[in-house]
Amino acid sequence: MTSSASAELSRLLFDGRYEQTHQDLHELLLDPVFDPREGLDMTEAGKLAYERSRAVHAGLERPREILADPWRLFALAEWPSLVDVSMFSLLMVHYNLAFGTVVEHGDREDLKDLSDELDRLDSFSPYMATELGYGNNVAALRTEAVYDPATETFVLNTPDALAQKHMSYSGFQDVPKLAVVMARLKADGKDHGVYPFLVRISDGKRSCEGVHAAPCPEKPVQGLDNGLTWFDHVRVPRRQLLHGDMGGFDDDGVFRPASGNRRKRFLRAMNRILPGRLCVSSAATGAGRASVYIALRFAAQRLTNAPGRNDLPVIEYRSHQLALYTALSRTYAMTLLLNHAKREFTAAPQDAVPAELNHLVSITKALSTWEMTDVVATCRERCGAQGIFSANRIADYGSLLQGLVTAEGDNQVLLATTAGQIIAQYGAGAGAEPAPAPDPVGRDLGDLAFLVAAVRHREEELLREAASAMADDTGDRTYFEAWNGTVNTGLEMARARGVRTALECFAAAVDTPEDESARTALGLLAALYGLSEVRRDAGWYLARGVLTDRQVELLPREADTLCARLRPYTDALIGGFGLSPELLRAPIAADDYVSAFQQRTGAFGPAAGAVAEGG
Repeated sequence: MTSSASAELSRLLFDGRYEQTHQDLHELLLDPVFDPREGLDMTEAGKLAYERSRAVHAGLERPREILADPWRLFALAEWPSLVDVSMFSLLMVHYNLAFGTVVEHGDREDLKDLSDELDRLDSFSPYMATELGYGNNVAALRTEAVYDPATETFVLNTPDALAQKHMSYSGFQDVPKLAVVMARLKADGKDHGVYPFLVRISDGKRSCEGVHAAPCPEKPVQGLDNGLTWFDHVRVPRRQLLHGDMGGFDDDGVFRPASGNRRKRFLRAMNRILPGRLCVSSAATGAGRASVYIALRFAAQRLTNAPGRNDLPVIEYRSHQLALYTALSRTYAMTLLLNHAKREFTAAPQDAVPAELNHLVSITKALSTWEMTDVVATCRERCGAQGIFSANRIADYGSLLQGLVTAEGDNQVLLATTAGQIIAQYGAGAGAEPAPAPDPVGRDLGDLAFLVAAVRHREEELLREAASAMADDTGDRTYFEAWNGTVNTGLEMARARGVRTALECFAAAVDTPEDESARTALGLLAALYGLSEVRRDAGWYLARGVLTDRQVELLPREADTLCARLRPYTDALIGGFGLSPELLRAPIAADDYVSAFQQRTGAFGPAAGAVAEGG
């Protein structure tokens, strides 16, 4: 490993922002409050996550300053969950979804007392949008806030069981909570659509009058206080309507919604979801990198036997290399894709987000969380029994990824919606005809330019096929029947767009390091990522003439060859992650995993006395 290669790879992975945006988070998490604690029940673990979240808040600038710098917000999403997966939800719901909504739609002098309360983290702020019967279609939610002009208050009420707020953190009543509640605003006998309200639900001793909560069933690993919450005619002062530029009360006390339709106002009210998706992807790629880091460091120490040999590190086996180096290539690809999406997001006007940016962010969220789910599962399995222990982190990251796949828009629904929009744009004449398939004859399977062209062709062909299917009017069918017959092609197309974009980002990054070993390692890793994607759909490429039958046969051998060539660059590649054994505290990631595991368990035994004394 060369330190210069790792430094250049780190610059690439953190988009040149490690020192200014990430480093202090790494250092903060070395504090003993983040040391592992075993033997806690789920309630104790949940309370500890609140305590640690307060420690993160105390160690950083205020939430308002973090919101003003999206790169800082994304970094906050990435690091704390590496040492306690429960902190991701607590911090991101408070900082981004809830307080972000207050800052964007309620930054007024008459709300300064409540806004400052959240900025100081005197109260946590749950975000209550999803309802028991309205998860994938939140715009149809039914909690209502009816304006009473006589008292200048809203009456917040849950009309039935399906309208109960689902999954928000309302269980720990000894934690002060000031929630952002999405509710249907009704005034003067009219339904004006969904608006956010700031509602105190707990004073730190008990639930507030009219607020009721019941705990959700337990989740694996994460002991947070998810609950079902319902409101029984709770009075909310008029000032706590977070109307922003979406409407307001006139001098006569009449509510006037802003111009535009309800759908646009709803999307405006929910506009913290878009950066929230980038926060979700940040946590996912962070967990993926940490999993690969742990698994590869363990694989270099974990001994096994081989024909004619004993005590061979398991990483020397091609089977182990293929699993872990492919995982490594996917973590690089998804990190570079996410960096691209972050740059596009921060450069765009926040009050008029282009459709293309929405598509990019949604695809990045879905693809990165799915890919990292597979990466984490692979790493856990390749660590054998050690991968099962929470102490070694990877199993806990698996639990985190399960939540991230669903958070800020379930992946399947999010990708299908995005695919539908892209197909509609193409059908309206916004897309170009697909380019001819790249000629495979004489092309090397490790040729990055050929792999990019092949993946791009697949995306374009799937888009053309899906648009053609939607436009087919030769049969008698409803719009739903047409879409239902196209949705799976659309999902593949949207995924292919994410893969193509990631591979293009990867290819563009290969030549940027000055260090030759870093360039070589990146080139090999990018080729492995592209090759693994082509191999995934080899039948499609063969059928379309993008691969020859001989090339299909050679795909496994080419992947093994790339892995063997990557082996000397392992330390440099994971060195770019900015991680350390001291941060992760996972015994199998330590320089001497046997000693670290004995220290954690106390299982020194007679033969290990020297280790115990020296440890």
